[in-house]
Parts: sequence; structure tokens; C-alpha cells
Amino acid sequence: MALRLLTHFDVRADVLPSLAAEAGDTGVLETAYESLRVLNIERNGNIIYTYKDNKGNAVFGIYDCQTRQNEHLYTFEKDMQAVSCSVNSERTLLAASFVQYTKEGVRSELHPGSKCLTLLVEIHPVDSVKVLKAVDSCIWVQFLYPHAESHRLQSHLLLISEEKYIERFHIQITREDGNRVVIRNSSHLPRDRIAEDFVWAQWDMSEQRLYYVELEQSKSVLKCIQFWADESFTLMFEMPLDISLSGLRFKFVNFGYDYRQDQEKLCNQPSLCVFTNHTGSLCVCYSPKFDSWEEVTYSVFYLHKGYRKTFTAAPGSAGSHVAKGITFLNLGCLVAVYIPGHFLHLLNIQHPDLTCHSLFLTGSKMAAVLPPSPLQSLPGSLVLDCSSGKVYRATVDQSYLMWFLWNAARLDCDKMAALHCALLCGQDPGFQEDQVIQWICEHASACHSFDLIQELLIASSYWSVYPELADVDKLLAHSSVLAWNEEIPGVMLVTEELPLLLMKVYNLTGYWAKLNSNLEYVKYTKPHLHYHNSVVRREWHSLVSEEKTGKRRSTMYVRNILDNAVKVILNMETRTLEPRLIPLLQEEDRHQRLLVGLLNLTWCMLETIWRKHSAHPWVPRLNKHGSAAEFEVFHLMTRILDATNSLCFPLPPGFHSLHTTLGVHCLPLYNLLHYIDNGVLLLTETAVTRLMKDLDNSEKNEKLKFSIVARLPPLLGQKVCRFWDHPMSSNIISRNHVAQLLKDYKKEPRNSMIGKSSFPTEFLPLNCFIEILTGLESSHQALCGFEGQDNVDSEFVEEAALKHTTVLLGL
Repeated sequence: MALRLLTHFDVRADVLPSLAAEAGDTGVLETAYESLRVLNIERNGNIIYTYKDNKGNAVFGIYDCQTRQNEHLYTFEKDMQAVSCSVNSERTLLAASFVQYTKEGVRSELHPGSKCLTLLVEIHPVDSVKVLKAVDSCIWVQFLYPHAESHRLQSHLLLISEEKYIERFHIQITREDGNRVVIRNSSHLPRDRIAEDFVWAQWDMSEQRLYYVELEQSKSVLKCIQFWADESFTLMFEMPLDISLSGLRFKFVNFGYDYRQDQEKLCNQPSLCVFTNHTGSLCVCYSPKFDSWEEVTYSVFYLHKGYRKTFTAAPGSAGSHVAKGITFLNLGCLVAVYIPGHFLHLLNIQHPDLTCHSLFLTGSKMAAVLPPSPLQSLPGSLVLDCSSGKVYRATVDQSYLMWFLWNAARLDCDKMAALHCALLCGQDPGFQEDQVIQWICEHASACHSFDLIQELLIASSYWSVYPELADVDKLLAHSSVLAWNEEIPGVMLVTEELPLLLMKVYNLTGYWAKLNSNLEYVKYTKPHLHYHNSVVRREWHSLVSEEKTGKRRSTMYVRNILDNAVKVILNMETRTLEPRLIPLLQEEDRHQRLLVGLLNLTWCMLETIWRKHSAHPWVPRLNKHGSAAEFEVFHLMTRILDATNSLCFPLPPGFHSLHTTLGVHCLPLYNLLHYIDNGVLLLTETAVTRLMKDLDNSEKNEKLKFSIVARLPPLLGQKVCRFWDHPMSSNIISRNHVAQLLKDYKKEPRNSMIGKSSFPTEFLPLNCFIEILTGLESSHQALCGFEGQDNVDSEFVEEAALKHTTVLLGL
């Protein structure tokens, strides 16, 4: 299933055992089981429920999600149907609204002249009951919650009327006889009108915001009121929406569930909801009244981006009937659009520009993911199943996404979207990034529209740091793809620009500051900025050049870079409990340490391929032919190198040495030298030293070594030749030794001729030359403390010269 629902609360499983322990009467339980339902969820997550006892009385209770305990709030000793209920944060006041009736359909004697009764009750302890409203229209109630728990002497209550107005009551309380709470001046509670003449309203209990739509000159205008901690409120914005709400029955969202509504009729009405995210996103999801079941149209207004996307999808096979209406669910950085049994569309609201970053599933690909009963989306990715009274936490099912990638994703757009959904939800605990890596290792060449390895490196780096970023996320790349022109099968798309949302408040903080920052970015950066690695590449090349020439701008600057690299590498070494099989991070690679980033992903990809073939650590042995595992690792490393070069991404220290070593194993000499000459394989000191030590001096290996030495920079060639026991290396070493001694040599008159030669060879030119070298060595040792390196001295030079001459003369 693409979405996974984890039960957060079950009104029967979490409430009935508590009632059974208190009542001990099976008759009470049977009555409660039939009538038990959820009425409201408060800002702190506590859930208010109601049921009928065996006398038909309306009972209210609250479930504390922190302590997982139930508490009885109040019992109305009347047979009335509760519509709405709310309790203040201190649990001293309770407000409830009822539809009055008797079993014969006659109005209750509590207030015989009205249809709906709204009451305010002192419940700490239970005391007086005040009638707030007694009208023929339905009323919903909601206490405002401060941002911090406190023992305040004032509470504020919203009354939302079916007659299209919202009032706020100011309730002053006093404490008497210790902790007894009493409403002060209960006969005259101050009130103010918040909004009126609206056709739709939504309550955000988490952020204490009220969204509502007014019709102004036949246009729908979305407005938002923010209630603040100091008990004031502000109209934050007004935004015209090009939508039709004709046929919309007056509707509230998140003010409790109206169990009297006919769900079949609701399916044929327009659907509207507002979703926000802590990153400053603001989305309005809208679906018009269905005129035909052959296709379904829904729109998402990305107000934080300045455009609207309208999707048209076929709900299923021809002739299929859509029994349930469309459902929008807020999943944080994703919005799910869902019609049971027909399709599921996971929309990326953080980066909605390209359709390939949103996953569209139909038919067997979708599976049965959610209950068919009416669902209500709540903040924090919570979902209320209104019929069963269950509250779920909805998350994207990682295991399903991996199954989809392995078995069902055929198109590049599906692979891209599923990959991003998996990485986006990788912030969740339990996410196994190695599963994504394993799939990419097996399908590195499977996509034609983009490079999978590049997409993994960029997307994984973005989503791993995204929660900790403020406004920098707009400047970072989240994908290697900047344009997508291919259609998504099963859905058509139309994009329209919107006038930018105009905030009515300045000096914004929190969410509103982030939203305002997003709006300013859209307004002032056209065309929109996209990350490009040219600056990083130029700086890296500059640092590498300075490293080679020994020139540096600032020692502290380079030291800070290298210190950061050390921290990243140490973090990589401690991230896994399993022993590493691929030998990386075992050498100093200063060039790569100047550009350290996502090294661990590269390592994980190589580990994944190697573990597929062997459970033992890889030990480089150049005197053996490459195995199947080494061929596969070499091929993957070549793909990784190609991907990272164009992105200017770093590689783990030791990557190039390992790559070259595998190249010697796996490639014929001609191909190996071709890779080296074209910069695919780099001749690092570690790799060449191992080659000189491990390979014998067979004719084939001599040819290889000659070819390698000929391609080395002079300084590196001098160092590695010391590990090759061969006349050619001796000749090179001797030449370098002589060049070093003679670079400052000045010819001086000699005081005496050479007497009887002390040299084993009677060859006067050589004897004279070696005598000069011996003198220079002595002088250098006296003046500079010079010592021959690796036993290189005049005798070594003499022996090498004779051997070389012998070879040249063919003796």
C-alpha cells in the first residue's frame, strides 16, 4: 500500500476498557459501544468523545494522548444529540451544542422553542450551566488555546453558526474556595463578531488559524485570521480564488464531524481544504462538483509559489462508478489526492514545478490504501476516520515504494517520483537508505531521461539537510532535472499563474515570516534561481592548483576546509555498525578533502554491490584476474565518477586508487591506458606503488609498468620507481640522484690526479665521475646533513650506469 496508516487512537479500543472498569455493567457498555463517537480534537492532541449511557444521557469524556488516560468531563441528564464540543486548556469549562429531539421527534423540554442548543458549563467542579445560544440553526463550538499551558483567568470561545457568522466569547473566570472555578458575570459575556457572510470555513487547531471563503461580487475570496497568544487576532491575507462553489452546502472543516450529513450527497459537492507546512508552504486544494464520472478534475493552488495546477484524471475503467468523493490529505511535504479504488496522487508541494516529482498511481499499482469511509485530514499528518472513530498517522509506505521501484515502475517519470517520495520521507525513523541504493546499483542504466546516480546524490543531499535549513533551501539543487516535458500517463495538467498573495501584516514571525520569504523569492527572482556548481568548481580547481604549486591564500581558510572534511569522514565511519568491506578512507586524499560532501552514499553503493557477491572484505591483489564482483564494482565506480564529475561532487578518499586498481584487474592494457589518457582513471601514488610492489617482472607486467611510469608526473615517478626492482627504475633513480647533486655544481681545479683506482672497474671516465659524486655527497652531508635516500649513493649510481651500458652494448 502506498500509504501506511498507523493507529494513533481508536475510540473503542482506547475508551471502552476504561468505561468497563468504571461501570462494571454490561448494559452500559452495550449502549456506549453503539453510540460512542469522536466529537473534536483539541490543539494539544486531546480527543473529546461522547456516548449515551444506559439511561440515554449524553456523556462527554476526554482522552489524553500524552498520558493515554481517559477523564470524564460532564454528563447531561437529557437525551440529546451532541453536535459539537470543546473544552478549554485548563479543563475548567466545557462548551457543547446539541440538536434537541426526543424519540418521538418532539423538541426537548430544556428549551422547547429552538432546534439547536449551545451550552457553557463549569466543570471544575461541575456547577452551573449557561445557555449561550438557542436557535434554529446548527452551532459549532471551539475554545481557543494559548501557545503555552497556563492557568489563565480568561478563556475565549468561538461559536460558528450555520447562519454564516462566527463570534468570539470572552469568558472571565474567578477561583473560589480554593480551586473552584466560577464564570464571572455569566449573564453578560462580552463577544465580538469575527466573520460573517461566508460559505466555507476551516479550523487549524494546531496553529490556531481560521480560514474562510466569502463571496464578493460573485467571486470566492479566501481569508485567514490568526489568533495570537496575547488573545488578539489579525486578518493575515485575502486571496481571490477562481473556483465555483455553486451547489456547496454550507460546510465546516475540522470543527468536528457532522454525523447528520448524508455522505452520498456530500460526494457530489465541491471539496475545498487548506494545507500548510512549517517551511512556509500554503496550498488550497479544490475539487468542483462532479458533472461526469468519466473524469475527475482537481486543482491545487500553490499560493507560496504563485501558480495553480489543475489535474484531470480518469478515475478508473470505463463505466466504473465513483461511490466516494475525492479526499485530500496533508502529509507534510506531500499532499495526497485520493479516490478509493481509483487513483492516488502524491503531490510534492515543496517542489511542485515538475510533474515528475509527484507520484500518480492507478489501479493495481495503487492497491487499497485507505478506508472507504469519510476521512478528515488533520495537522501533523493525522487522519480521522469519521465512521469508525479512529485517528491514524498517515505516512508514505517505504516498503511499498521499494516494491514499486523493483516491480512496477516502468516509466522514467514513475522512477523519478518514487525515488523522491522515498528520499523525502527518509527523515522518518526506520528509513533504510541502503534499499534505495541497492535498487540504483542494480538499475544504474535503466533511465534515459536522467542519471539515476546523479539524482540520488543531489536529492539525498537536499532532503537530508532540508529540515535544518531556513531560506537556503531555495538556492540548493533538489534534482538533477531542470525541465520535464513528458506527459504523465493517466493525468492531464494545466498550469496557470496567480497574482501573488499580499500579506496584510508586517514584522512577521514564525510560519508567516517563512511564507512571506517564499512570496518575496517568487516576486523578485525571475527567472527563478537554480543552483549551478560553476562557482564551487572554480573554487575547487583553484584550491587544487594552489595545493600543487604550494601557493595558498590563507592557511586558516584551507585548514577550516580540511577540518570540516575530517568531521564528515569521522561521522561516516561511525554511521554504520556493520564492518566495511570496501577499503576506502585509508589514505590521505587532500584534493578530495577540499570538497567533502556526500561521501557516504558512494561508499554505500560500492558496499551494496560487493555484498551481493561476497560477505568478506575485498583485498586488492593485482597478480590475479578480476572476479565478477570486481568487474561489477569497477563498472559502477565508472558510472559514479561520470556522475560526480559533472556535478562537482566529492568522492571518498581512496576512491581513485581503488578505481585504478580495479581497472588494472579488469581491463586489457590497451583499454586501461585509454582510460588513463582520457582522465577516467587517475594514477594515484597509492595505486601505482601497489602495482610496482605486487606485480612481478614478467614480460607482460614490465610492459604495463613501463606504460604507467611513462605517464607519471616527474616527482611521482621518482617516488614509485624506488619500489620497482628493475634496471629501468635504477636508471631513473640514478639520474634523479645525479641531477640533484649537480644542480649547484661548479667545476673547480683539481689538486691531484687520481692515483691507482680504488674502483672495481677500470673505466676512467666513469671513475672520475663517481669520484666527483662522492665528493659532492660528502660536502652535502657536511653542510646540509644530506643522506642518500633508500641507499642511493655514488656506488648505486656506478652500478646502475654499468648495467645500463651493458644493456645498450648488448653484452
